[in-house]
Amino acid sequence: MDALEFAINLEHEGEAFYRNQADLNRDNQLYGMFVSLAEDEHMHAAILSKKANELGKLPQSNLPEDLSIYKSESYFKSEYSEVPDQLEFYRKALSKEQESIDLYTRLMSENRANEKLFEYLINQEEKHYNLIYDLITLLERVESWVESPEFGVREDY
Repeated sequence: MDALEFAINLEHEGEAFYRNQADLNRDNQLYGMFVSLAEDEHMHAAILSKKANELGKLPQSNLPEDLSIYKSESYFKSEYSEVPDQLEFYRKALSKEQESIDLYTRLMSENRANEKLFEYLINQEEKHYNLIYDLITLLERVESWVESPEFGVREDY
């Protein structure tokens, strides 16, 4: 399996993973986030597939066939309940996005011929990471801001 095929499979796995999460969370606030993440993963797979088709036959890689960041958990579970709260989900999703960034960074260093493509994917995953990080920050502030906003000292954002 070459690096592009591996990346395509990874994006398909991510899409399936997030769509499964959306189905499990159809009746709560997490549904929209899961659908958006799944659609982004679908778009990434389409871009990779187009690039692979343009390049034709690609050299094989020594990547293991069963390497995946999504297979370790069938779905996110809360320590206390079957469905995680928003903050817990975002922390776990942040971890998955970082794993994707790390993986694509490694693939880029090993596959210089597709460097621009992997840079694009890293950039996309970093956008996901930053979005989720900002959501975590906002939710953590809500939990920690217990005094009156009129008298509390706040950072300017």
